[in-house]
Amino acid sequence: MTTDQRIAELGIELPTAPAPAGNYVACMQVGNLLYISGAICLVNGAMTHTGKIGEIRDIAYGQAAARVCALNLLAVAKGHLGDLDKVSRVVQLNGFVNGVPSFADSPAVINGASDTMVEILGDRGRHTRAAVAVTGLPLDSTVEIQAIFEVA
Repeated sequence: MTTDQRIAELGIELPTAPAPAGNYVACMQVGNLLYISGAICLVNGAMTHTGKIGEIRDIAYGQAAARVCALNLLAVAKGHLGDLDKVSRVVQLNGFVNGVPSFADSPAVINGASDTMVEILGDRGRHTRAAVAVTGLPLDSTVEIQAIFEVA
């Protein structure tokens, strides 16, 4: 089964890859590694998840936000590679959670992205990871995630 078939089977629709919002590129391939710039909760030009976890937002909301970020990362990769079957593995995700001071459950929030990668890519989606709470993100996004993929 191809990755596109798996995505369809799961009833998932990848968003349009968001364009860079500044003087940087969405991704850069160096050898067989694809570095993907931080993806926030932006779909079709609109924010889907905003606000701090631990204030008015809970972990489940953060996990849904992380899923949106993961789908954006996959959309950028597909736009660059043309085919997600060229992703050999997800090497690393670095997740940032917009949280209240002393928020300590960032790993639980970023599980929303990790679970999405494994759901779609199977064992190719297993990765190393960091999950960090921060006091603010662009456009008040609830989550931002950057990635490194190994590609064929």
